[in-house]
Formats: sequence, C-alpha cells, structure tokens
Amino acid sequence: MSGVLDQVPTLPVDEVDSKDSSLNKDGLRQRSRTGIQLVSSISKDEPVVTRRELWSYYLYYNGDNGVGPNGYAMTLFQSLAFAAGYDPVKGPGASCNASDASGQCVVPWGSGTKAVSSVVLVANGVSFAVMTLIFTTIGSAADYGTFGRWLLLVITCVCWAAQFATMSLTGVAITLGVAMALYMVGFISYGATLVFYAALFPRLARNTSHARELRDAYEKGEVSSEEYEREESLEKNRISNISTVIHKVQTHSNIGYIVTLCLNLSLLLPLADNPRVNNYVLVFTNGYWVLTGIWWFIFQQPRPGPPVPKGEHYLTIGWKQIWQAMKQYKKLPYTFIYLFSFFLLADGLNTTGTLVSICQNEKFSFSFLQNTYLGLVQAFTSTASTLGFWYIQKYWKISTKRMFVVTNVVTILIPLWGMIGIWTDVIGFHQEWEFWFYNAIFGVFQAPYYAYSQTMMAELTPPGFDNMFFGLFGLSNRASSMIGPNVIQAIIDNSGNNWMGFPFLFALCVCASVVIWFMVDVEKGRHDAVAWAEDNRLNAEKSDE
Repeated sequence: MSGVLDQVPTLPVDEVDSKDSSLNKDGLRQRSRTGIQLVSSISKDEPVVTRRELWSYYLYYNGDNGVGPNGYAMTLFQSLAFAAGYDPVKGPGASCNASDASGQCVVPWGSGTKAVSSVVLVANGVSFAVMTLIFTTIGSAADYGTFGRWLLLVITCVCWAAQFATMSLTGVAITLGVAMALYMVGFISYGATLVFYAALFPRLARNTSHARELRDAYEKGEVSSEEYEREESLEKNRISNISTVIHKVQTHSNIGYIVTLCLNLSLLLPLADNPRVNNYVLVFTNGYWVLTGIWWFIFQQPRPGPPVPKGEHYLTIGWKQIWQAMKQYKKLPYTFIYLFSFFLLADGLNTTGTLVSICQNEKFSFSFLQNTYLGLVQAFTSTASTLGFWYIQKYWKISTKRMFVVTNVVTILIPLWGMIGIWTDVIGFHQEWEFWFYNAIFGVFQAPYYAYSQTMMAELTPPGFDNMFFGLFGLSNRASSMIGPNVIQAIIDNSGNNWMGFPFLFALCVCASVVIWFMVDVEKGRHDAVAWAEDNRLNAEKSDE
C-alpha cells in the first residue's frame, strides 16, 4: 500500500458521499469535478520523527511564547499612545496621567480624535485582517513541495526583525504611527508563525514511532478500529499538551513563558529607573526565541508535499484550494461546524483577552514589571493545569471534546465578570486583586483550551491536507478576530467606557460554545475526514495513470 493508506486506517470507500463519483474498472472511486485537484501531502516515505526533531519542535514553541509580540509589545505601544494623548474632558494639552484626570484619553486620529483603547483595538483588528489575507493567499500552498518549510522561516525572521527594531521606540520623538507599525508587523508575523507551525503538528503526530506501531497493529487486525482511534487521539493530545506545557500559544503560560519572564526580571529589577529598560526587555525576550527557535530549522526532517499542479501558482492556488475545501462542507459537516463555531469562539476569547489587557495596563500604569509578575502567576497555574488536564484525560480515557467543553465554561465566565463592571466598581476588572485572580484562573483553564482546540482540529482534519485545513483553522481564528476588535472599539468610542464591550463578547462566547457542545460529533467527523482524504488520494492516483 502507498500514500494515505500507509498513514491512516483504511475505511470503506462507500462511506464517502458518492453523489458526484463513479467507480472505474479497477474499483477505484473517481470523482468528476471541475477546478483544482486536491492532493494529499502525505507520502509513503515520510521519515519517523526522531527525538531530536521532536524536541526542536518543542523548543521552537518554547521561544515562540508571545511574551514579546503579544504581551510587552502591546503594553509599550499602549503606553506610547497614552503619553501622546490628552484628557478630552479638559482639552488638548491636558495629561492623561494627571491626578485629577477624568480617566479618558484620546489621541488625534484623522480629522478628529480616538480613544487610546480604540487605537489599540484598531491595530489588532487590522493585524488580524492582514493575517487573514496571508492565510487565504498562501496557507494551502504550504502543502506543496518545501514551500511551507521556507514560509515559516521567512515569517519567523520577519517577526524577529520587528521585535529587535522596537529598540528604536524611545522618547517623545517617536511618532505614534511608527510605534503602531512596528507593533502590527511583529503581531502579524507572530500570529502567522503560530498557524503555520501548528500545521506541522498532525504530520509529526502520525509519524512518531508509537503512532506507527499503532497503525501497523491496526492494519494487521491486532487492535480494533475504536481502540486505534482512541490511542491515536491520546498520542495527539500527548504531543499537543507537552508542547503547550513548554511553550505559550497566544496568551496561555508554560515553562517557556516562565523561563522568559524570570530572565526578564534580571533586567527589570536592577534597571527599574532606566528609561529604556522596557526596550531592553523586548530585545532580550526576542533573543531567547532566536536561541530556542533556530534548532527546528536545523533538525526538521524533509517531508515535502507534492509539486504544485501544472498551470497553478503559489499565490493563487491557496484561494482555489480554500474554495474547493469550502465546497466539501456536505462531506465534512462536523469539520466545518467546528470551524464556524471556533470562528465565533476565537473572536470572543481573543478580543476579551485584549480588552482585559487594556484595562490591566491602565490599572498598573503600563508597568512591564507588574505585568511580568502577573504573567508568572498565569505561567505557573497554566503549566500545572495542562499537566493535570492531561493526566486526568489519560487516566480516565476522557475524549478531547469533553475536556474542551470544560475549558469553554470559563471562556464564557470571563466576559461575564467584566460585564458586571458596567454597573459597579467593586468587581468587574476594577480592582487590583481581580487581575491577579484573572491571571490565575485564565492559566488554569485557558492553557488547556488552546491545547484541546488544536487537537480537536487535528482530529477533524483529513490526513495529508494539514496546511489546507489548519489554514482554515487559522483563518477562523484570525479572520474572526478582525471583527471583534472593530466592533468593540466603536462601542468604546461611542460610550467612553471600556467595560461596555464585554456584553457583546459574552454573547459571542455563549453562542459559540453551545454550537460546539451540541453540534460537533468528533468521532463521526474523524471518520468523514479519513474517508474524504482516501477518496481524494484515489482520484489523484487515477489522474496520474
């Protein structure tokens, strides 16, 4: 056997919708279709994952922890915007930091003004829009040849360069536009590295020595289909949870996050009075990622995909494949229901995190040191919780979806808590202790959230089409997140109150969670994905004859 059949359990072709299919003389199912041929990137010659390769994968994630581009960089940008702004109640020239300030702060924007919080949200919204363009244009192209390998290297280098360039953001001479541009370039490239690196996860998971042994045992009839799928799912969760523990995806903490923050204290404490200490910390944080991330590009084994089809181009094939993939929603209903619900959930959670961070930065006067302490709280709790969730799942053989549902509950409660702050200053992200509590709770439940959301996507992804569907997954995550920030910034601009954005985010999280809980069947979705991948492999083989 070759191709997909070497890598995934063989399911009867009858399980694939045959509305537009026919059997050829050899009994292979052949679909008559228009448009681009969808080709699996799985090869029978894919090498087994070595220990060195797997740990270089972990180390890249360890450095790509978001402390710089998703944490400190936003704090620095917001602080520069705050310093350049004025109190709209008292008029131009009135400091937003004055003891009798109204609590509002605006900066010149076009022919008028815009609240600093809104400017930060606009920067995030535009960044997510650019990420969306990247994922739709070249996301699926990463499945072909070695393009994905070089794409990740280039995007990583762009992010490194943007972070090192923040050393120039000092003093009032720096315009808000320059600060905003550097923040956005770093944030966009960081988000892209997460998606394209996450797309490597399914391919690594199915090529570990344990996964290969499971597959061999299944094909020999030594284990049942149910046992094979359960054990394969646990293997995916093992890699996902370990990588989560030693790195940080978006905003959850881990060992890499802990190490980075602790190292940063070696600068923040002795140089507390140095006006450039924040810049030094950003450069130092980025240097840590360079040191841990470079090994993946050295030790990654070659697993090239098929060549780009004749007449196609890397810049156009992504759009065509996404369109082809979207047309498969009837054959992959649970995959697309999950993508849709995650679209809403990611928007709600990502924008909630940004809004809480804005409130937190203002509460603690944009202090890198205070944010480092709060980050360490989140880091320690998330590391312990990820290991705890994995132990519980492994011991009681709990499904990925059930573990994911548990994390969704807290996803809903966070914006609900913020919404309470509309009517009272006693709670609702107004007091310092609430931010300590928030970071602890966020670490306990949201670190596993990121691990299980990725594993859910891996289980619903047709084998061999990882970049295509993880591109859609990244699109769901990023495209949705250009909507939330823009809605919330408009609400804040109109109301002058950061907390007025929480009701919209609460409703968004509730709707998304309900869809995932009651409308996504992972087991059926996994069967559909494997059958769909096999059907496309057979079509590709037939077209090559």
